[in-house]
Amino acid sequence: MKKIGHYYFRVAQAPSTGLHKNPFFPTPCPTSPRSSIAPNLYQNPSIGLHINQIRNMSAAAAAVPAPVTKSVEPHAHIKGHQHPVAPVRQTPVSSGDYDTAYSPQVRRYLRTYGMSPPAHESFETQATRCMKLLEAKTTPIEKFMYLTQLRATNVHLFYRLMANHVKELTPYIYTPTVGEACQKWHQIWTQPEGMYLSFSDRGHLHTIIQNWPHNVEITVVTDGSRILGLGDLGVNGMGIPVGKLALYTACAGIRPEATLPLCLDLGTSNKALLEDPLYMGSRREKVTAEEEKDFLDELMAALTERWPGIVIQYEDFKNPFPSLERYQHTYTMFNDDIQGTGAVILGGFINACRATRIPASEQRAVFLGAGSAGVGVAKQLVEYFVKEGGLSEDEARRRFWLVDSRGLVTNDRGDTLAEHKVYFSRDDNEGQQYRSLEEVVEYVKPTILMGLSTIGGAFTPGILQRMAELNEHPVIFPLSNPSSKSECTFADAIAHTDGTCLFASGSPFPSQPHPTSGKLLTPGQGNNMYVFPGIGLGAILSKAVNVTQDMIYASATALSQSLTPQEHADGWLYPDIRRIREVSVVVTRGVIRAAQLGGVDREIALRGLSDADLDSYIQQRMYDPFKEGQLVETELRELTGSLNGHANGVNGANGTTNGAYGSHL
Repeated sequence: MKKIGHYYFRVAQAPSTGLHKNPFFPTPCPTSPRSSIAPNLYQNPSIGLHINQIRNMSAAAAAVPAPVTKSVEPHAHIKGHQHPVAPVRQTPVSSGDYDTAYSPQVRRYLRTYGMSPPAHESFETQATRCMKLLEAKTTPIEKFMYLTQLRATNVHLFYRLMANHVKELTPYIYTPTVGEACQKWHQIWTQPEGMYLSFSDRGHLHTIIQNWPHNVEITVVTDGSRILGLGDLGVNGMGIPVGKLALYTACAGIRPEATLPLCLDLGTSNKALLEDPLYMGSRREKVTAEEEKDFLDELMAALTERWPGIVIQYEDFKNPFPSLERYQHTYTMFNDDIQGTGAVILGGFINACRATRIPASEQRAVFLGAGSAGVGVAKQLVEYFVKEGGLSEDEARRRFWLVDSRGLVTNDRGDTLAEHKVYFSRDDNEGQQYRSLEEVVEYVKPTILMGLSTIGGAFTPGILQRMAELNEHPVIFPLSNPSSKSECTFADAIAHTDGTCLFASGSPFPSQPHPTSGKLLTPGQGNNMYVFPGIGLGAILSKAVNVTQDMIYASATALSQSLTPQEHADGWLYPDIRRIREVSVVVTRGVIRAAQLGGVDREIALRGLSDADLDSYIQQRMYDPFKEGQLVETELRELTGSLNGHANGVNGANGTTNGAYGSHL
C-alpha cells in the first residue's frame, strides 16, 4: 500500500511489455485519454471520501501533490471565500462506451469488451429495436421514461435516434410530455441527471459545483417555480433543464457531456408536494425575493469561476425579469421564457406579415396573457415594427393591446399593475374597461391574435369566426404549453376560419384538410427549439461575453430566412422541424454575426470568415452521434501506430496479447 497525497493506492507491478508503466494501474497503461484501468482506492476517514475509479490519468498523475487549500480571487458578486481543491473524481465510463455499434477492437480499447452482447450492430438495426420498444409503450409518459433510460445507458444511440426521428420524438422528451413528467418527477425518478443546489447550501455553492466531473459549456437553470402552465413544482422542475439540454445537443450539436441541467431547491409554494412523502425537495416554503437574489448572486459567480466561458440559460422562474435585468450585462446569460419565446414567435410572425402584406402601421395585435412570456414576445414584435416597419418605439408599442385575467390592461383600471405590464398599458380607452377577450376583439378589431395565457380553449369558435370576418388571413398564434393549455387547436382554427388563418402554436398539432379544397394543411409550431440551440451555440463559438438583445433579434430574423422555397410556397411560417440541424446552423451564424457587430465576441478569428466558411466552421464543431465510433477508431489507430511495434507484442509470461487490438480486457 502506498500513500500519495490524501489517498492510498494498492500498487501492482506492471508486466514487462515495453509500454509505459504507471504504478496507479495494475496493467500496462498506454498514455491515451481513453486507456485507463481504475486503481484500487481506499477511503481516507479524515476526509470522508471514497473514489471508486479515476479516468484520464497519465504518468504525471504519479507525482500529484497532496490537495491544498488556496485563496481564489473573487469574481463578480461572490465573496472572497477560500475554496479547497477538490480531489479529482470522474465517471469511469461514459454511457456511450457500451454502444453495440462499436467494433470488437474499439470495445477492447475502451475496456468494455464482454460487457455488452457480442453482435457488432448497424445503426439501422439499433434503431429498429428502439422504435419497436417505443411503439410497445402505450402512454406518452412511458415513452418519456424509456427515452430517458436510453439516454442514460447509450447516449450516442439516443441522439442518433433523435437525428432520424426528431419530429416524432421531440414531443416525448420535451413539450408536451415533459409537463406530465415534471408533475410526476418524484414518482418516476430513477437516476441522477444534473445537479440540485438547495438554499441550505448557500455559502458552499462553489465547493458543491466541483462535484460535477465534466467541463461545462452551457447550463439550463430553473427553480421550478413556474413550470410551463402547471405552476410551482419545486425540484420536480428538473425535467425542464434535462429536456431542454437534450434539445441543445440534438438540434445544435452541443456535446452532451458539456451540458449541465441545474435545479435550484429554493422551497415551493405547492402544498400538495410539501405534504407528499415522495417529494424529493426541501420541505420549506418558497424563499423570499431578497433571499433568492443573494443565492443567485453566489450561484452565477460560482458557475463562471468554475467554467469561465459558460453560457447560462434561465428557464421557468415565476418572475424572470429581475434576474435577467441583474445579470444580462455581467454574464453570458439569457432567459428563454422571455427572449427565446419572443424570438421564435417573431421568426414566424415575420413570415406571417409578409404573407398578409399588411404594413406595420396598420397591424393591431391582441395578446391574451400579460405575463413574462407575453410581454417578452410583444417587446420583440415592437422591435421588429421599429426596425423593419419604420415606426417610432411609441408608435410600435401602441399597436399592442394586452389582456390579463382582469381584462384589457389600462392605466385607469383601478388596480396596481405589475411593473412589466406598465409598458403596454393603454391610456386611450376613454375610461371604458373591457373585461373579456370577446369585448377586446370587438373593440380593437385585431389583425393578430396571440395566446400566452395557459387557458385551454380561450379562443372560442365565436372569436375565431370574428377574426376571419375581420381579416382575409387572420394571424392566430395559440402559444401556451402543454397542448392541454393551448388557447385553441389547429383543427378548431381551420374549421372556424374556413382555412384562411395563418397559424402557429406552442405545442404540436396534427395536419388538417382544408374545409373546401381538401388540401392537407400543416400547422406551424412556434417551438423555442428553433432558436435557443442556435443562441447557445452561437454564444459558445463566438465566446461572447454577453448575450445581447441584438443577438436574440438576429436569431429570429435568421429563423425567418431559413425556410426553403418549397416551404414558402406551401405557406409555412416555420421550416420543417426535420431540418432542425440545418436551421440551427443558420441561426448560429446569425447570432455570431450579431455578437461580432456588437463587439462582444472574443473569438475574433471568426470575423474574417465568409458566411459559407462560417457555416462550415459551425458544422465541424457540432457533435455528430453517427461519427463517434469513427473518432474512437481514429484515436485507436493513432495510438497503436505510436507504440512502435509494441501493440502486437506477446507477453511470454502469461501468453496474452498486449496489443490494443488483440487484448481481451
